[in-house]
Amino acid sequence: MERITFAGADGHMLAARLDAPEGPHLATAIFAHCFSCSKDIAAARRIAQRLASMGIAVLRFDFTGLGHSQGEFENTTFSSNVGDLTAAAAYLTERGMPPGLMIGHSLGGAAVLRAAGEIDSLKAVVTIGAPFEPGHVTHAFADALPRIEADGAAAVDLGGRPFRIGQDFVKDVLQADLAPYVANLRKALLVLHAPQDTVVGIENATRIFLAARHPKSFVTLDDADHLISRAVDAEYTAEVIAAWAGKYLVLRPPAPPPGAPEGVVRSSEADADGFLQDINAGPYHHTLADEPLAYGGTDRGMSPYGFLAAALAACTSMTIRMYARRKGWPLVHVQVDVTHNKVHAQDSDLTGPNRIDQFHRIVHLEGALDDSQRTRLLEIADRCPVHKTLEASAQVKTELAT
Repeated sequence: MERITFAGADGHMLAARLDAPEGPHLATAIFAHCFSCSKDIAAARRIAQRLASMGIAVLRFDFTGLGHSQGEFENTTFSSNVGDLTAAAAYLTERGMPPGLMIGHSLGGAAVLRAAGEIDSLKAVVTIGAPFEPGHVTHAFADALPRIEADGAAAVDLGGRPFRIGQDFVKDVLQADLAPYVANLRKALLVLHAPQDTVVGIENATRIFLAARHPKSFVTLDDADHLISRAVDAEYTAEVIAAWAGKYLVLRPPAPPPGAPEGVVRSSEADADGFLQDINAGPYHHTLADEPLAYGGTDRGMSPYGFLAAALAACTSMTIRMYARRKGWPLVHVQVDVTHNKVHAQDSDLTGPNRIDQFHRIVHLEGALDDSQRTRLLEIADRCPVHKTLEASAQVKTELAT
């Protein structure tokens, strides 16, 4: 992760983080946070981490007057937020990494819809819990509107934190009309919204979706809250965006390194407080690894030994199918069940007794096969390359990254 600053719309330096891929950089995205939030909100961190694992660098920054950025929030407007977004895109373009994707959360979602037409490199836009009318945000401080109008600015409480809202912001956000910008977006659009969002109602997502032209997609976030504060909801949101974005961004990985014909498989921590891991094999293949609840995990993915058993089961099934296809035998379906008798958490205890791993494999074969064919296919199961690797002694070389 790279900490950077760049000049915003009015010249103030904006604080940002660039979540860069550990492997090849295939595309670039910008994340716009919600009203009065910051670039470090949990949902932004999780989404940026997931996209970076696919090869998409993500710039997330604090709007003027928020977080670690310069300027006074009182002097900002919705239009200045839009200007900050175009400034972010210009900064990335100057670095040789023009953004192809822009993601906006809440009012940040309204801002990306307004700014998208000004950024030529964009291919796709995502909104999360965004209002169709930016002026909707004034509901958060409706009781202060008379004071703001009378005094030009007033202190308000937003999420338990004090902010000063200026009259220019109120006028600008109330006058903002997204409808023509959404209708002429000319980018792929993904609308994400929770039906139970009590801050920005689901009807806003409906209006955005109906105003837009195809290609467009609408995905519900079920019982998530407005801030996507639960880890499981942030993970789901990240997964949906990552899968969807791959259809509109050109994610062509480079050739695999010598000695690794299938490329690099990377495991990266998704939750430093537990054991959840992002597992990526190139930009297109992603899954989760975890530990069961009983061993301190969150049980949101298979355990490492579960993946090992899956490798044996999949390889066995593929090997049997390959042989039967070559022979022209009437094999209709293959299923392979594998169990492993050692628990990973106990196995990692180096002071424990020395035990031998045992994989129990049951092969199910469907089709009009005679006994000799079934016997032969069972023998072929032992020719599975993963089976041979497990029975032989494999060599693992480990080194620290420089």
